[in-house]
Amino acid sequence: MSSIFSIKNRLAKLGIAALCFGYFATYVPFSMMTKMATKGLFEGMNGIGLTGLEIQPAAIFGGLIAMYAFIFWKGWWKYATQWNFFGLSLPRPRWFTLISGICTSGQIITTILAYTFSGVSIVFAMLLMRGGVLVMAPVVDLVARKRKRKIYWPSWVAAGLSLAALLVTFSSKTGTAMTIICAVDIALYLFGYFFRLFIMSNFAKSNDENEKIGFFTEEQTIAMPFLMVAMLLIAVFGIGDGRETVAGQFWYGFTGILSSGYFWHIAVMGVFSSGTGLFGTLIFLDKRENTFTVPANRASSIVAGVIATYALAIFWGERYPSTDQLVGVSLILVAIFFLAYRSIVEKRRKRQVASFQVPKKSVISMTPVAEAE
Repeated sequence: MSSIFSIKNRLAKLGIAALCFGYFATYVPFSMMTKMATKGLFEGMNGIGLTGLEIQPAAIFGGLIAMYAFIFWKGWWKYATQWNFFGLSLPRPRWFTLISGICTSGQIITTILAYTFSGVSIVFAMLLMRGGVLVMAPVVDLVARKRKRKIYWPSWVAAGLSLAALLVTFSSKTGTAMTIICAVDIALYLFGYFFRLFIMSNFAKSNDENEKIGFFTEEQTIAMPFLMVAMLLIAVFGIGDGRETVAGQFWYGFTGILSSGYFWHIAVMGVFSSGTGLFGTLIFLDKRENTFTVPANRASSIVAGVIATYALAIFWGERYPSTDQLVGVSLILVAIFFLAYRSIVEKRRKRQVASFQVPKKSVISMTPVAEAE
């Protein structure tokens, strides 16, 4: 038992670094499995994959079960706003967590779809989505009314480097090949993220850990159930349409995929997706400004995307990242350096304050002894 507690203490000391590693560790299999399901790379698929819409129901099902199991296992539901349902005390959202949960559901489906478009690599999609959120982070810090935060210069540098990475990515040949549907998907992703970060900045980013856990729990009790119900309502209109329409593909995702033999593959992918949602949200809820926490979050996923892309290229013959994409990733990694510098400086200041306070207390405690002598 002592060894378990020591591991927990070490993770607590690592703080946001441990969360970034968790985000990275879950994003690698999530992004890989998404691409494998839609490119037909799983054993027995023979290159015939499922569409991005067809994999959604199973993926959301796996993520919903995993997220709810975690919340109730940790007892986090107790920190959410409660309501009485026939004698049972259940968590319920407040108005701002309701909006944030709906935005989260949009991010879940748009993220999965972004990795399914033909001709768009994982790295390219990630640079567009992550770079866009990185650029909007200082904007959110500046417009947040209730809890404005000072933006320190390393965070500004990181945001600038992220913008440069975005411009380099758009200048590549892959950027010119991006379809309208892919562009709309990424635009919706960024639209939802702006409002989610804005709500977090005003209502959840603080020193109160219970407040953060309560916000996360309320948001997640809305996100995946809302998405599941919305997909089911659309799917009902696709009964009898086959797999040619949007509604028909959703209906196949709810029914036909059960007999395809790949339901559990995609459900496991959804479990990893919920892991990215857990670690990623906790990074965003750190009390520091978004211009610091967003790059820390985005950088972890970009590095994960590069590793996933290379793994798919080496073991399944997919395309390697282009030079432009690697340049964009390099700029993001330099941005990480500036954020790490900020973190190191903060820790040094805390140690200096602590070392200054300890001798002061010891002198006061020794004074009565000197007088008695």
